[in-house]
Amino acid sequence: MNTRPAEQNYIATLDLLRLAAALAVVFFHYFFRGAAAEGYLAQGYPLAAPFALYGYLGVNLFFLISGFVIAWSAENRSWDQFAIARFVRLYPGFLFCMTITFAIVFLVGSPLLSASFVQYAANLSMFAPAFGQPFMDGVYWSIVLELVFYGWITLALFTGLFQKRKLELIFIWLAISALNEFFIGSGGARLLFLTEFGPFFAAGVLVHQIHSHGRSVPALLLLAAAFLISCGTLSVTQHWMLGHYGIAVASANLVVANVVMHAALIGAVLLRDRVRASGLTLALGGLTYPLYLLHQDIGYLAINAATPLVGKWIAALGCVVLMLFISWAIWRTCEQPVQRLLRFWLGRAVDAGRTRFRRPSAGAQPAE
Repeated sequence: MNTRPAEQNYIATLDLLRLAAALAVVFFHYFFRGAAAEGYLAQGYPLAAPFALYGYLGVNLFFLISGFVIAWSAENRSWDQFAIARFVRLYPGFLFCMTITFAIVFLVGSPLLSASFVQYAANLSMFAPAFGQPFMDGVYWSIVLELVFYGWITLALFTGLFQKRKLELIFIWLAISALNEFFIGSGGARLLFLTEFGPFFAAGVLVHQIHSHGRSVPALLLLAAAFLISCGTLSVTQHWMLGHYGIAVASANLVVANVVMHAALIGAVLLRDRVRASGLTLALGGLTYPLYLLHQDIGYLAINAATPLVGKWIAALGCVVLMLFISWAIWRTCEQPVQRLLRFWLGRAVDAGRTRFRRPSAGAQPAE
């Protein structure tokens, strides 16, 4: 890997890769899961289902990308600056999309898709199951894992360990992940330490480490270990899908897919200078978060409503196009302006707090 430190503040290829991951998840939901065990869609897509089955791995790719981006975001930032940046990045879009999903499902839901005001209130926290309520949309489970990851990075920044002992932390994290997933099987540890998906986050952090700070034997060995452990943890979802749907991606194909995902991240970094940042790449990257949050339940309702009128294929593909447009509109007209305001006001509040905290008291005397 070319380890020349990147001076740019934006890598367009990562946004394109993020869009590919989001679309993979969309196709998984529309062309496989929707008509599978849960029966959210009235008609299935048997021709597309064997290919759409792989789409859930888009979430794993998201976590790989997130590891890289979060390590990049945390560089040269204090813990509070990082926390503000992550809150501003996630919460406005989540609030808009969750509210839209609630309104549509509440008004035109189905027996399998319903919503209540209590559920909406619980989802405002982003941790609805902690309040005994289901997520407004099932895809939110992965956002919770992102938040746990952000929490650990914030703690590592606060203690200074992220700057001084990053590789040691990753070693411990990978060891905990391997022990829990292959020997212990604790659900609590899986959530707290992200042991199922931690190797993907860790691999992304390590790719950033090598990209920005140069190759080192420890970093390369840890990256290899993260990849190998992630090959094993992929079996968790594989076994769940076998039990739930009666079908899953074969183990050998999962390993190949994992190679492709890791190679895609590394390739996006290596090709960073081949794709120039533009309004188009910014928009494509910007719409991925609303697309991910919005597409599932609303999409099921839209496809079921449109299928009798235009047929199932036009209904599903048209829904993909519609979701892309709506997601872009939310990013452009709602998410971006609110993010700018929050970034400004929260930044000022933190700066004011620091000034007040550091200001010496009136009676203080200079040291002699």
